Amino acid sequence: MDDRIDSGRDPHQWAEATGLVRAGMNRSQFGETAEPIYMTSGYVYGSAAEAEAAFKGDTDHHIYSRYSNPTVATFQERLRLLEGAEACRATSSGMAAVFASLASLVSAGDRIVSSRALFGSCHVVVSEILPRFGVESVQVDGADLDQWEQALASGAKAVFLETPSNPGLQIIDLAPVCEMAHAAGALVVVDNVFATPILQKPMSLGADVVVYSATKHIDGQGRTLGGAVLGSEMYVAEHLEPFLRHTGPCLSPFNAWTLTKGLETLRIRVEAQTANAHTLATRLASHEHTESVSYPGLADHPQAEIIARQMAGGGTVITLDVAGGKQAAFTALDSLSVFDLSNNLGDTKSLATHPGTTTHSRLSPEEQAQVGIGPGTIRLSIGLEDTEDLWNDLDQALGGIRHA
Repeated sequence: MDDRIDSGRDPHQWAEATGLVRAGMNRSQFGETAEPIYMTSGYVYGSAAEAEAAFKGDTDHHIYSRYSNPTVATFQERLRLLEGAEACRATSSGMAAVFASLASLVSAGDRIVSSRALFGSCHVVVSEILPRFGVESVQVDGADLDQWEQALASGAKAVFLETPSNPGLQIIDLAPVCEMAHAAGALVVVDNVFATPILQKPMSLGADVVVYSATKHIDGQGRTLGGAVLGSEMYVAEHLEPFLRHTGPCLSPFNAWTLTKGLETLRIRVEAQTANAHTLATRLASHEHTESVSYPGLADHPQAEIIARQMAGGGTVITLDVAGGKQAAFTALDSLSVFDLSNNLGDTKSLATHPGTTTHSRLSPEEQAQVGIGPGTIRLSIGLEDTEDLWNDLDQALGGIRHA
């Protein structure tokens, strides 16, 4: 079913801020102000012939909410216009989006090339799950263009990457990687969750498919799970949609409504959280108890030139390493009082986690080291609290390391 909503106006002419609030609105006959929630599993028909036509695709009629739903369609349309994609399909979670984007594309005997620096579950999908189905998987250092060239010389069906990566914030130069991937016959799938569509538009740099965990910044308030896959109409129609219809990782109407409301404030939140993160990263970089600080907004980031070309800001996540390894990191984390300990990110509340024992705990110490995770690595997701309160909390927590 076509996910575009006819509002009587051309949303392509709207500024981004207007689209985030109004795009995809599908009011009922009651003329409600807020987007309606269509909590239904199925739909009725006026006649048997009408049902037959709907199943044949001859009419534009919702059939079953595993396939499509008016509330979900509103979320899809709003995000599609924000991303600048031809089509969008929502999923029940971010990992459902990642898996569907790849599993719908590759078959036994195909080859996938990915960056090595991936979120823990993404790493499992690429290195363990897809190979069980006969898909060859090759991983490279995403920042090394020579490794991409060498890996893609043998051809590939798909390329998968994160930029910035979780949690090391490695940056991949998207334009040349996409060019090499296309020359090798591959579609490029980019997990854009850290940058968000506010700070980075991978499709403008050559990517074919973009995936999101909408659980993160799009909801942004720790309320619900959700995901999304965006791409061309051909990719969605020929690959993604049949996979989703028959495997069922559908988004519930209520979650779709929550995420739609999250989009209304996405720009405001991301810009404010990014400003907070930049201030804190600058101060942390000179703190006596930090060995290193990684943040894409810092001028001395080793990939600063690439960041300036493809990102509109450094984002909301900071990664730092403390002297003293795991015990020192735990001491600092346990001393926090404003930050909550949580493996989530993108929330309006500031969160902190120890990736080596949480999000990336399935990786061996050697694999963790390869993607920039050490025993003393801490990932901070910066929220909307007062910057000074956040700084005072971090300063006292890091200061407590010397007393441990």
